[in-house]
Amino acid sequence: MIYFNCDYSEGACLEILEKLKTTNFEQLPGYGEDVYSKSAQEKIKKICQCPEADVHFLIGGTQTNLIVISSILKSYQGVISSQTGHINVHETGAIEATGHKVLVIQTEDGKLTSEDVLKVYEEHYNDPVREHVVQPGMVYISLPTEGGLIYSKKELEALYRTCQKCHLPLYIDGARLGYGLVSPENDLTLSDIAHLCDVFYIGGGKIGALIGEALVITNKNYQENFRYSMKQKGGLLLKGRLLGIQFDVLFENNLYFKIAKNAVDMALLLKQSIRSLGYPFLYDSPTNQQFPILPNELIHKLMEKYSFLIWEKIDETQSAIRLVTSWATKKEDVLEFIKDLESYSL
Repeated sequence: MIYFNCDYSEGACLEILEKLKTTNFEQLPGYGEDVYSKSAQEKIKKICQCPEADVHFLIGGTQTNLIVISSILKSYQGVISSQTGHINVHETGAIEATGHKVLVIQTEDGKLTSEDVLKVYEEHYNDPVREHVVQPGMVYISLPTEGGLIYSKKELEALYRTCQKCHLPLYIDGARLGYGLVSPENDLTLSDIAHLCDVFYIGGGKIGALIGEALVITNKNYQENFRYSMKQKGGLLLKGRLLGIQFDVLFENNLYFKIAKNAVDMALLLKQSIRSLGYPFLYDSPTNQQFPILPNELIHKLMEKYSFLIWEKIDETQSAIRLVTSWATKKEDVLEFIKDLESYSL
C-alpha cells in the first residue's frame, strides 16, 4: 500500500534522528531550558526578524491551539474561524472543552477576509443586547488552509489591519506552514507572517520532525506568564530537549524549507498529471494537499493500492479525494500513481 492520506506517515528526517542519537547521553536541564532549545529559539527569532518574540515548543497542533486560544480569550469570548478551520472540524471540540465557543463564518474556500471579520465584529457591537451572546475575542486562520490554499501578502495585510482596528488578536495555525512558504505562488516570508499577526506557530510534526510545533508570540501582551498556561494544560514537556533539538536541526542551513519543497514538488506533479487527464479539482491548491474530483468507480479501484481520504461527495457518481504528499514522499510512488490513474482512465 502506498500512502497519500497524510503528511505524517513517516517518522523524522535523518538529520534529526542523528542529532537525537548523538546528544542522547548529554545531561541537560528539562522543560525547554536546555542549550538546544535556546539555540532553536534564537534561530527562529532571527529568521522571523523578531528579536523580542517569545518562542515556545509544544507537542502537537491541537494542544497548541487550545493552549493559545484559551490563554488569550476572556471567559465570555469566542474565536472567529472559517467553517473549515481545523479548530472547528478536526479537534474534537477541544476549544469548546476549554469553555470557549468557535464563532463560525461560512466561506467558499476556507479563507477568512477582512470583510468577514469586520462583519462579525460590527454585528456584535451593533446588537443592543450584545451582552447576551458570546463576544468575538480573537481571529483564527490556518496557513495553508484545510484545502491547501494560501494567503497572499496583500490579503494577510488587509486581514491584520482589520483585526487591529477591531482589537482582535490574529492567530495563525501553521501546522503546514513550511509547505505554504515554499509554494511557487507564495509571496510571504516568515518575517512577513511574524509581523502580520499576534501569535503563530511553525509546524514540525507534519514537516520532518517526530513531534513538535514552534509557537511564536510576537505581541508582548500575550507573552507574560504563558508558560503557566503551558504547564496547566500539559504542554510543558519534561524532556523539552526532544523538541528543541528537532527545531534546532530544522532551522540549520534552511533544512526546514528544503524538505518542505519536496512535498510541494510532488503534489504539483500529481496536480499537473491529473489535470492533463481532464479531471477537475475541488480547490486550486498550490501546496502539498490536492483535491481531484474523480468517478467513484475509479476511486475504489485506486484504493486497492493507494491510501487516501474521500474528502467530499460531489454527486451520485463522483467525489473529491484528498492526496497529501510529505517531506519524504518518493517520486517513484507519485509516478506509479499517475501511471495507474492513466491506465484506469482508459
